[in-house]
Amino acid sequence: MTMFHFFNCAILTFGPHAVYYSATPLSEYDTLGTSVKAALVYLGTALVKLVCLATFLQVSENDGFDLYQELLKALIGFVDVDGLYFALTQLTHRNISQNHKFQAVGLGWAFADSVLHRLAPLWVGTRGLEFTWDYILQGLEANANLHWDLGFGSERTSPRL
Repeated sequence: MTMFHFFNCAILTFGPHAVYYSATPLSEYDTLGTSVKAALVYLGTALVKLVCLATFLQVSENDGFDLYQELLKALIGFVDVDGLYFALTQLTHRNISQNHKFQAVGLGWAFADSVLHRLAPLWVGTRGLEFTWDYILQGLEANANLHWDLGFGSERTSPRL
């Protein structure tokens, strides 16, 4: 039963990425390589952010506001912006439009974020003896993040189903 719960939550969390890829022209243009490269760039930026946060930030013993530490956190947060810029400018794929390139990079970025932040808690948590709704809600949150990362709100980037 616990493996069924894990597979159910994993499909809910990671399935929409595959559905989005196959339902849009991304599969016709074979942009899977671009999405994988963007996912690898995301993993690299996450590693750089982790090392920078561990190296330069100090653990505060009081709960006061330290402007220097907060500015340093914001500056380290721009590593994501640099990673996205690199992924959008350096990861070229044949002759596809900018719109499809943005979608492919966004899909790879969202999938890597989902794997990095949700796979281990999902694996550990859903194999427990008790059923909990937390992991189903986590899968739904991953769908909302995919929706947000790919910008379904604008007509320009919405997929044609």
